[in-house]
Amino acid sequence: MPPATTGYRSVLRTPGAAAFFLTAAVGRVGIAMTGLGLVWLLHARTGSYTTAGLAAAGFALAEALIGPQSARLIDRFGQTRVLPFCLLAHGAAVVGVLASTTQVTAIVAATCAGAAVPQLGALSAARWAHLLRGERADELPSAFSLESLANATAFLLGPVLVTALGAGGNTTLASAIAATLILGGGAALAAQHRTAPRPEGGSARGQRSSLLQPTFLLLALLNVAIGLYFGTMGVSVSAFAISHGMPGAAAPIIAAASLSGLISGWYYGLRRRGTPAQRQLVIATASLTGASVLLPLAPSALWLGVAVVAAEAAVPPILVLLNVLTEKTIRPSVLTQAFTWNNSASAAGSALAASLAGHAADTWGASASLAQAPLAGLLLLALSVLLYRAVAHQGDAEL
Repeated sequence: MPPATTGYRSVLRTPGAAAFFLTAAVGRVGIAMTGLGLVWLLHARTGSYTTAGLAAAGFALAEALIGPQSARLIDRFGQTRVLPFCLLAHGAAVVGVLASTTQVTAIVAATCAGAAVPQLGALSAARWAHLLRGERADELPSAFSLESLANATAFLLGPVLVTALGAGGNTTLASAIAATLILGGGAALAAQHRTAPRPEGGSARGQRSSLLQPTFLLLALLNVAIGLYFGTMGVSVSAFAISHGMPGAAAPIIAAASLSGLISGWYYGLRRRGTPAQRQLVIATASLTGASVLLPLAPSALWLGVAVVAAEAAVPPILVLLNVLTEKTIRPSVLTQAFTWNNSASAAGSALAASLAGHAADTWGASASLAQAPLAGLLLLALSVLLYRAVAHQGDAEL
């Protein structure tokens, strides 16, 4: 096994890699701030959580549905040509939110901002795939681990910054900072031509047929399933803490779980493994399932915290492996779309699970809500086994 330092050091020393990775990472902090920032901003202006929630929901829904269509244009015409238009549209929509004088215009502008927000994570992942394709393909897990770490860090820092600014009465500043980070990071990424994948062109029908192959559909369902886990945990941990008269316990449990994921993701990317990615995915999903079985049985916050930390450690490797398998499965001409569809599938699963978990917590209690986690784990495991068998049937040459 090679030394641990070879993983991240090697990929970041690739010419131009550190520059595009860092600029995309900065922009993702802004994306992580935007949804919650809209809630703080519009509630402060209107006094209505309904308006704030509709604006945030419109942003998220438009991002999930329109993002893949923008990615299709990027695959056909190139990142450096399409990204500037996305940034202009997003910036104009954010200005529309800040300048809105009615609730309806604020919701419409927020929805437009979500439709135009650049998918910086997918763009960065596509650049890694472009640079490391071929002889360096075994370094992709390290690169995608960096992406996972950047995303996790963004969704730790972004909400904290928004909350701190919002609680201090600086809601407009919070949204302005979010937009500045997105526009600045996106513009810097668009200016980096050397590492951008070449546009492949091709017909829309050919692109759709590539994405509709069974292996990628399984990968998309796996992303829905991991989203089901995310959405369940986001609601259920808080419901458990509140139902046990310890609302303050939710924050340290979530923080410990996030730290567990960061450490796990960092360690996973340090090492190169000879085991096929599809087999690693079965192992990782089995680990998550086994740990999540403990969640609905938790009698105390300490038990829940230990179980959540154990389950969360399996999440980053799963996310990395899903990206690795997507890169191996999908033609370069549609890779940005594939990464974006994966993100949208995860978001859809998370939204569905959050709704179901909330209903379960209200109706049957927090333990019933937590029971969704092992169900999501079992779905992940079943789909990963199906994927493993599909790959074995097709042969590694087709993956």
